[in-house]
Amino acid sequence: MKSATRRMINEQLPISESSPIKARFYDYAHFTYPWHFHAEYEIIYFKEGTGTSFIGNNMENFKDGDFILIGSNLPHYMKSDDVYHAADSSLRTKGTIIQFEQDFMQYSIRHYIQFTKIKKLLDDSQRGIYFPAGCSGKALELLESIPLESGMDQILSILQLFKEMSDISSKVILPPSEQMDQIRGNSRIDKILAYLNQHYTRHMDLNEISCLAAMSPASFCRFFKSKTGKTLKNYILDMRIGYACKLLSLDNMNISQISTECGFDTISHFNKSFKKNTGFTPTEYRRRMLAD
Repeated sequence: MKSATRRMINEQLPISESSPIKARFYDYAHFTYPWHFHAEYEIIYFKEGTGTSFIGNNMENFKDGDFILIGSNLPHYMKSDDVYHAADSSLRTKGTIIQFEQDFMQYSIRHYIQFTKIKKLLDDSQRGIYFPAGCSGKALELLESIPLESGMDQILSILQLFKEMSDISSKVILPPSEQMDQIRGNSRIDKILAYLNQHYTRHMDLNEISCLAAMSPASFCRFFKSKTGKTLKNYILDMRIGYACKLLSLDNMNISQISTECGFDTISHFNKSFKKNTGFTPTEYRRRMLAD
């Protein structure tokens, strides 16, 4: 897990207050996305496929019919069993992925008594929650229908899914993960990370960010690394690489355009940084993603 953690990507999803939910079916030869985290919550339903889920510090085997709920900023990745990676394999892993905004309906969920069980569900998801196959036929129906819906119908179905998930007695809440705890619960670091999330693709220097934190550059560097485990430069780089991974998987921009969009000064710097962080060149990564 150490090598995966070193290459952990901060994935940037196209989700906002005006478009708070992204739901889709997937059909892969095997899972390929590397060790990563993102601000959004995520539900992964394994309709078909077997393998291992890595969530925080935990490993859980998954099989046909299982699904998981992953909380905001919780590191994770999925690894299909070796048989799916065989050159002559015709196996596929299929299911549903639903991602929703970190602050989705948070006022109602945090303040209305009717949402008490859903609030606990989302709070517990900060550790990861595993739902075994056969735990709820209604939940599976919703997981199959939500990607086909839009607008209010989709929002109502998401809420119904939350209710079903909160009522499942056989769900397993995973042990606590320490990997992201150090960057939560501090108003100063939260303010800085929110600013970085908005501006990471443009040039930012140390003086600008340290002024935002009302600290000297030297003090800020020590503070930031103590909270995130990374230097400011490496943190921003990881965010840019995560955004690049998303753009490479969409196949609607060439690599030079992606390099510029993500804030890299030169394409050579982009290519070198991308391979160092992911183990692949941008071209290799796109080929692997689009092959599925």
